[in-house]
Order: sequence, then structure tokens, then C-alpha cells
Amino acid sequence: MALSLGRRLYNFSNRRDALRAAAWGVRPDGRLIWLHAPGNTPLGGIIEFARRLHKDLGAIVLITSDTAPETDHPVLIHSLPPPDTLKDVQAFLSYWKPSLILVTDGEVRPVLFSEISARGLPLLMAEARMPYLTLGREGWFPGLLREALQAVRVIFAVDESAARLFRNAGANSVKPSGRMEEPSSALPCHEGERMVLADLIATRPVWLAAAVPEAEEDAVIAAHRSALRLAHRLLLILVPDDPAFGDRLARRLEDAEGWTVARRELEQEPTAETEVYIPDSASEYGLWYRLAPVTFLGGSLFGNGALRNPLEPAALGSAILHGPRPGRYGPAFARLGATRGARAVATAADLADALSDLQASDRAARLAHAAWAMASDGVEVTEEILALVRSLIGGET
Repeated sequence: MALSLGRRLYNFSNRRDALRAAAWGVRPDGRLIWLHAPGNTPLGGIIEFARRLHKDLGAIVLITSDTAPETDHPVLIHSLPPPDTLKDVQAFLSYWKPSLILVTDGEVRPVLFSEISARGLPLLMAEARMPYLTLGREGWFPGLLREALQAVRVIFAVDESAARLFRNAGANSVKPSGRMEEPSSALPCHEGERMVLADLIATRPVWLAAAVPEAEEDAVIAAHRSALRLAHRLLLILVPDDPAFGDRLARRLEDAEGWTVARRELEQEPTAETEVYIPDSASEYGLWYRLAPVTFLGGSLFGNGALRNPLEPAALGSAILHGPRPGRYGPAFARLGATRGARAVATAADLADALSDLQASDRAARLAHAAWAMASDGVEVTEEILALVRSLIGGET
């Protein structure tokens, strides 16, 4: 079959990058599904999908991405993707023998897509934002994007705007569906401990300052001081980023603020007079998120970035306050912001104002519900894609 002008130009531009991949590792026996996440695409959704593929279909999963996923799941294999040249693509496909390929984000690899089509393999796209040629491929390739997209069976776009971009680029079957489900961020807790503490706290308003570095202690203390004027029974659960700071922090709060402080390390309980409760470890966040309707994520205001994943409190129904420094959780904060599932503050005064504002239970509940909905999103999308994968390869063994 004669190649189009766009494809010939693309192949010519690729010649300088025709490099063989390093050792690919051992290909296990059994059905294998290839998931590709280009660039810096977050891997949360694709990892959860990989787990479901193994659980539901018994498949081995190959993930190609620039960075290795932070998981040691025994059925997940990680590799760099092959360069988009015919020899590299053919060698890669012949070695791994995937039954199905799924690409996220919207990266279009014309040579790969063409070879997948020639071999009669099903190709899907999920969490698709916009169509673009392989990163680093700039130039004039007339009709190439449209030609390559014809190889994709179904494109699951993140929203209607993204779906429109794919349709305009020439894709045939596009569905605006949203993002795939991510691994659950709901941390466990000891239910007996939760019941005891909930009984002690009773109807008191509570907020949590999670993983607070020393640089943010003043801001948290000022915010609590301000909010106490509106809600004099307010309890602060204050978890320093280093549990060893608990003793120093307790003495400071008692001496400088005159507050009654209870420390979990000393087996002290939060009584009706306790203004601040200081846990002694970072291993019980599942308990604190369940007890606190509002959570401030330490490290995000004056630190080097949030020290806890915002999806943790989101999954357990705690409204989120955070500063302008998301750190490694930037994508999660962006999604929370887009769904109004978190409230950003820029200064210590902003933190105090936001905390006081969220003492209105209906406002905290709206924020928490939006965060929970975002953290729980994607289940239906994942199920729909799984059903399609099952129908496409279900007859294989």
C-alpha cells in the first residue's frame, strides 16, 4: 500500500531517532494488554485500570511511560515505548504480542497506529484531552493526524470539548466520558478508636492541620486563634510533619497561647477543655480525616509542597484547604480546583479567613461533597472501557 505524503514526510523526519529499545525484560506467558501513557501523564487511572484488567480478565499488563509507576504489582510490566519507526514498532509488537492497545491523553503515533491496524489489533484511547503527534514531532505532515486516528476503534474523551477536538481532527468514534477511576485514596482506620474519639469529641467542631512543617506553625496557630473567636469549642488536631516535634509544639501552645493541649503519645484524651490535640505518628491519617470535617494540608502554604495527597481527605469527606504550593500533587489539586472541591489560600490571613468561613457547616459540606465526588469519579468510565475490552478480546485464551 502506497504511503501518503504526510506519512512519508513523518518517516523521513523520524530516521534520526531510530534507536532500539534497551532490554525489555521477560514476556510472561498469557494474554497481554498494552497501556501507553505519554509524557508526564498521571498514572493513577491507568494503574487502577491495569489492576482491573488482571482481576477481571486475568491479563498481564504492559505499561509504557517515561517514568515507572510507583507500584510493585506482580502482573504489571513497565517499559519505555518504542521509537515511532517501522522497525522499532514491528520489533516491539512482535516481542510483546499484545491482544489490545490502549493509549491515554491523546498522543498519536502514526507508524504504531498503522502497524496495529495492519495486524488487526484493537486500539483504544482513554482520558483523551486533545490529539497531537508524538511529542517532539513538529512539522508539516498533511493529513497524517486524520489518517492515524482512523485506526482507533473508540476514543473516550475527558469531556465534550475534548471530544470535539478529536472529531474535528478526523476521528470516527468519540465518546465524552471523563477520566478513569484512580486507586482508592480512602485510608483505613481502627473503627474502635474512631468510635471512642468521636464520642469524646461529641458535637464539637473539629479541623485538622495535616503534616505541618515548622515554617507553617505560626499560620496554623493564628488561624485557630481567629476561628476560636467564632467557635469557642473548636478543636484543632495538629499533626506536625515530624512527630518528634510534638513535645516542643505542645509546650509552645501551652506557654505562648495558654491553650489546653492533649498529646496522644502520653495517652491523653481530648476533653471538653482541650483546644489542641497532637497525635504522635503519621500512620493514623485515616482516623483524623474521618473525625475532622475540614483539613488543611501542610507544606502547601510556605513549605516545599503539600506533604499529603489531597485525595486522601477528599475520599473521606473532609473539606480541603491548601496553599499555592501543590508539590508533586499538582494534577490532583488542579482537578479538585476545577470541580470546586478544595479552597486555595495564599497567606496566613487567608487561611484564618477560610477556616472561619468553613465553620458554617453547610459551606464545609458543599466543599467536602465536591471533593468526594471528584475522588470517587471514574468508576462508570472504567466499567464501560472494561466491558469494551472484554468484548474485543473476550474470545482469546
